[in-house]
Amino acid sequence: MSLAYVALGANLGDPASTLRAAFGVLANLPASRVLRCSSLYRTAPVGLASQPDFINAVALLETTLAPAQLLAELLAIEARFGRRRGEKNGPRSLDLDLLLYDDCQLDLPGLILPHPRLHLRAFVLRPLAEIAPDLRLPGRGRLAAWLPAVANQGVVRL
Repeated sequence: MSLAYVALGANLGDPASTLRAAFGVLANLPASRVLRCSSLYRTAPVGLASQPDFINAVALLETTLAPAQLLAELLAIEARFGRRRGEKNGPRSLDLDLLLYDDCQLDLPGLILPHPRLHLRAFVLRPLAEIAPDLRLPGRGRLAAWLPAVANQGVVRL
């Protein structure tokens, strides 16, 4: 079994309810089970500022799916929740990002592990730190060492 961390985010409709529902769908992924889910966090949008705040969270999965298979399942879940890919950093009904998969470091078309910007974003690091405070980011060191660098990013635990 492998451990995978998945970031969840939404800012359209009722994003808190969407993330709670998405946790439930993740629990039904084939060959996988949810081990932990973070609290929900309200965050300001990154990039395109003229949109509603996001609700974000992180889930820890145990899975036998390979990274590419898991990503395909996550993209299918996004589609079930009405995700339309359009403007970069734009509003979304549900965003699921594969952040980490064991200590795997991959650079494939459509899949980079660890997620290339996870260490720069409080909306990812704060929920990750909640459920895995001793986590090491492959190639980057301890997660806790990155938290001070993002402390000024507005993230509020709900």
